[in-house]
Amino acid sequence: MKTSKIILSSTAAVALLGTSACVTDPNTGEQKVSRTAIGAVLGGVLGTAAGGLIGGDTARIIGAGIGGSAGAVIGKQFDDQIKELDEQTAGSGVDVEEIGDQDGILVRLPDGVTFASGSADINPGFYDTLNTVADSLIQYPNSLIDVYGFTDTTGSNALNQNLSERRAQTVADYLASRGVARSRMATQGFGESYDQLRVKTGDNVNEPLNRRVEIKIVPISQDDVNAARSGN
Repeated sequence: MKTSKIILSSTAAVALLGTSACVTDPNTGEQKVSRTAIGAVLGGVLGTAAGGLIGGDTARIIGAGIGGSAGAVIGKQFDDQIKELDEQTAGSGVDVEEIGDQDGILVRLPDGVTFASGSADINPGFYDTLNTVADSLIQYPNSLIDVYGFTDTTGSNALNQNLSERRAQTVADYLASRGVARSRMATQGFGESYDQLRVKTGDNVNEPLNRRVEIKIVPISQDDVNAARSGN
């Protein structure tokens, strides 16, 4: 595989990727660009998706019945969870990234491997990886989960907005089917809003890296629970 090139936003910032930037599509055997290899670049470009929780946290903490953890405990659990997720999804194309200073974990499901173009159906070959993510969410229950959907620019804005919402919903529903409490999860679609990220491999045309879903895991402390219950 020739050197790949990432072009970012209107500034056209460039990062070079080697052969390690590829993962294999479980259905076609085709090699795709791995988001793991470009996670550091994406963090700055797509940082807005790593902001506050969808709809805030107070009502969601109460609705989800989260018990919370003491500060020291939640710090260790955070370190354990991000380390385990990183190790257990190695080689799948999933990128696991810390948000802020233990503010959250962003799990990026790889472009083009999780979904086919124009589809909100999860590729069957990716179920095992999602099962691993679900197991982690169950093992560490004191967190809220946001699921974000994205698309490329193929089709109309309205179609892509709907598709991104369905992709987020599909992943959340699958995680729920594996035992993750649905009350912990919220979903949001961003359509083609973040289509500034593209890849070019060799002489191939630029391909947007937006057929993906991102899962944000936000740990909830006992202080958060107390504040939610007191209405603060």
